[in-house]
Amino acid sequence: MSFEERDLPEKGELVIGTVKEIHEHGAYITLDEYDGLVAYLPRTEASTKWVRSIREVLKEGQKAVFKVVRINRRKKHVDISLKRVLEVERRRKLLEWKKLQKSLKIMEIVASRLGKDPREVLSTIGRKLTSKFGTIYAALEEVARKGREAIEDLELTDEEKKVIEEEAKRHIEIKRVKISGTLYLLSIKGDGVKAIKETLTSLGNVKKPEEVKIRIYTIGAPRYKIELSGLNYKDLEKTLANMLKIVGSKAKQYELRTKFVRDRR
Repeated sequence: MSFEERDLPEKGELVIGTVKEIHEHGAYITLDEYDGLVAYLPRTEASTKWVRSIREVLKEGQKAVFKVVRINRRKKHVDISLKRVLEVERRRKLLEWKKLQKSLKIMEIVASRLGKDPREVLSTIGRKLTSKFGTIYAALEEVARKGREAIEDLELTDEEKKVIEEEAKRHIEIKRVKISGTLYLLSIKGDGVKAIKETLTSLGNVKKPEEVKIRIYTIGAPRYKIELSGLNYKDLEKTLANMLKIVGSKAKQYELRTKFVRDRR
């Protein structure tokens, strides 16, 4: 089952292929994303180094990332290259492929729970998710993060939204990132305890994205630990910058001596 079936790839496109047959001057590769389309890999495109046989770099049944170098659309003939695929391209394509396979599997489960044919679910629900989020996997990630509200505006039934949310949260792991540091707060006035308490309270109430979590605790006066976690570093850095602005403002208001030491990642 695939989401969008096309007859032929585009020149320069990265494709996932499975080695079908290896011959003296080349190999035949089944393109996994193109419904069994078989492409040809010339021996000269197998490696940047001279090889006596393609078997030195590939074997039957092996999956690899290839780049499309020539297409004859009339004959539906496709030539591909292994040596022209950069390492960064290979890693990116494999990650995309892994995400695609996972998203299709999740949609199969959604279809089963809804009592519908998987292809029907892809052509209806899948297209609606893709139209908003770009890919099904991106949609499922957003639902796993934010819940049903991420797809509330789509024309889906309550049951469809419910099942998508449950399966997204069950199968998509959302990784959180963290930054932290030590804040030094020292008051030279008699009401220092009150000033420091108000400062720390203000930091906990800083304006931030909902996904950002803040933890502030004392290590031992005058040292206070600040830990932030969220879905991306950009949000964390912006939140921390706002917190340090508050520290600067309170330092002037209460004549506090302050210093912030960032922890290394």
